[in-house]
Amino acid sequence: MYKFSIVYSVGGPATVVDQKAFVEAVDNPKVATICRQIAEIAAQMASCKDEATKRQLQDKMSGLKRGLPAFCWHATFKNNKRNSFSAIPSGLAMIDVDHIDDPVKLFESVRELAIEIGLVAAHVTPSTKGLRMVFAMPSGMTIEGMQRWVTQKLALQGVDECTKDLARLSFVVPRPYWLYVDYDALFGTKSASTKVEGLKTSDLRPQTPDLRPSSPVLNPQTSVVYEEAYKGVPYTAIVDALETLYGGKPEHGNRNTQIFSMACMLRSICNDDPMWIAKILPNYGENEQRWMSTIKSACSRNQVRNIPNLMLKAIDMARTCTASPTPSPSPSGEGDGVGEAPPQMPDKLPKLIRHLIKNVPEVCKPSVAHGVFPALATHLSDVNFRLIDGTKKEATFMCVNMARQSSGKASVNKPIEYIMADIKERDDINRRREQEWKDAVGTKGSNKEKPKRPEDLCVQMLVTDMTNAAFVQRLKDANGKYIYTNLEELDLLKQLQTNGTKDVGKIICLCFDNGTYGQERVGLQSITALLPLRWNWNASSTIEKGRDFFRNRLIDGTLSRVNFCTIINDDSKEFKYGDYDDQYAAELKPYITNLNLCKGEVSCPQALAMAKRLQQKCTEIALQTEDIIYQEFAYRAVTIAYMKAMVLYIANDMTWDKTIDEFCEWSLDYDLWCKNHFFGEAIQDARNASQQKKKTGRVNMLTMLPDLFTFSDAQQMRKQANLDNEGTSRMLRVWVHRGYITFNDESQMYEKTDKYKK
Repeated sequence: MYKFSIVYSVGGPATVVDQKAFVEAVDNPKVATICRQIAEIAAQMASCKDEATKRQLQDKMSGLKRGLPAFCWHATFKNNKRNSFSAIPSGLAMIDVDHIDDPVKLFESVRELAIEIGLVAAHVTPSTKGLRMVFAMPSGMTIEGMQRWVTQKLALQGVDECTKDLARLSFVVPRPYWLYVDYDALFGTKSASTKVEGLKTSDLRPQTPDLRPSSPVLNPQTSVVYEEAYKGVPYTAIVDALETLYGGKPEHGNRNTQIFSMACMLRSICNDDPMWIAKILPNYGENEQRWMSTIKSACSRNQVRNIPNLMLKAIDMARTCTASPTPSPSPSGEGDGVGEAPPQMPDKLPKLIRHLIKNVPEVCKPSVAHGVFPALATHLSDVNFRLIDGTKKEATFMCVNMARQSSGKASVNKPIEYIMADIKERDDINRRREQEWKDAVGTKGSNKEKPKRPEDLCVQMLVTDMTNAAFVQRLKDANGKYIYTNLEELDLLKQLQTNGTKDVGKIICLCFDNGTYGQERVGLQSITALLPLRWNWNASSTIEKGRDFFRNRLIDGTLSRVNFCTIINDDSKEFKYGDYDDQYAAELKPYITNLNLCKGEVSCPQALAMAKRLQQKCTEIALQTEDIIYQEFAYRAVTIAYMKAMVLYIANDMTWDKTIDEFCEWSLDYDLWCKNHFFGEAIQDARNASQQKKKTGRVNMLTMLPDLFTFSDAQQMRKQANLDNEGTSRMLRVWVHRGYITFNDESQMYEKTDKYKK
């Protein structure tokens, strides 16, 4: 028996599938109708030679697919929120074979072997040009590993490589499309027949449909299927919330005005589609023709692209009303602010990481596996590599460990101490030389010639108590090498504030991009330098203080440049440190030597291919979940994961290892999980506040009215704009005189002119 999910709209909640829900989805008449339409469009595309028409057909097909329910074979989700952060793997792996003329024939050719190696379900895809198979995975195997193994075992060609994500959807198809279902394996229930009969090759060759546009209808009872929820919030709940914000259901006399206003709000989350709005917005007793005309007027009105403030408020109200009243507990059973557990670290790790964390308590290993990279990369000097966009980058890491008090945040200190041992030894010598120079200067009289400061006093490990002047001096002395700091508290970063500025985020942004940093002074003894900022650092913080530190830097790119990790305490696991000794140092030394000796531009095709794959994966997740915050974090998170891969590749004597790929992908997911859980809600609030800032200038009041309106509608509009009723008649006379509107004596209604609309 396997637990997997179903969603009834692309952005809706994901619920666990039982056999009853499975059968109901497969036998849903709406599914059959939409899949028939998709198949017809696919047939049109196959014979179409015009690229523009093909794109139109493809867009239409994509829109239809979004109206289908979908299975998520790979996982179920905590709190029913479908994203990789809250996924619970199902133990199933999905394989798509695309662009095949006869998927039934292909399946029959591999059927027996597929069943033998764990097939639990198979069906033709909605376009009828693909085959989807679902397999039960052996314990310990990853989705990607299972897909590779099955592809090789069945000698399949044209397998889609972008189906590895835990949140990946598989659109439901009707019963005739299913080739095989093992109900016993999926649901633990016996079935009379595991094979779903009825699909024939002829069923997959629909006749060419008549695609001529139909005449418009006022009551939109069309075959187009629209989503039922916006980002998991039912549209019906949003309409109810809008009603509340408008003071309740509209009364006779202002029905048309309120319908117009509500339609203007809803168009921002309904793709400016009047038919979609008409599906969810009641007519409140208004005449059908006038109701539909008002909705169309609202959708044709000039309007900014941002979601209006009132709409955002309605969505929040609706989300609150439909949310589960009981919050889920954190894994540790305490209010540590983390929520669900982060992605689990791979069992097989790169040799260097495995060695560095072997003496670390079990619960601290993921955070230490992230935290060692700033120290490792400090050994790279004059080393760069190309990113997937072709630009050059140096290995720059800023790692913040946010966890509750007494959770073991200091467990990273010992591995860092051993990583930095060779640099510290050299730094100690230069610190002594610097002190000797200071002592020599101090013994000279004011009129005596003082010795010059040595120019090769490179000190890379900085103390945490540092002024901005001292920081710039060390940066200058490093002569292109990276400097490093291990900050016990994140707040110590504020000591770098220059001339009272509190904008530490700018320093973080400059650091990630190796931007120019320094200070300029006129005093003879003052330090003047403007240099590329090469600085790697670690910092620790409690969750509350970390959120407070970044509260003013939520939507400006600062967070995306920092690598975050955490510690989820588990009282069931022993918290015990191992021994660090000469043997530990001796095993670490070859990796450090490789980093020290590397120079110039380094190229690793496997790491670059990994970065491209991860970028594509993140794009797919962002599109499927419509998560803007995830999308904004993902680009630099992929860059950070790629930099880690390059550091491990260089340390491993320029040898690529599969474990590097798996570790860096986990590192990406872990980093994004931390950012989402620590800052996701605060970022959304900050984005909403930014969108809600009032815009300057007057509003064209005629745009606030539908194309067809009454005198009372105009009065109601002026009331909403805080204008007096007495000015209504004069306003309308001016609009008529200017040719903006006309007045119909019979209907006693005003109508916008074509001249005004143009």
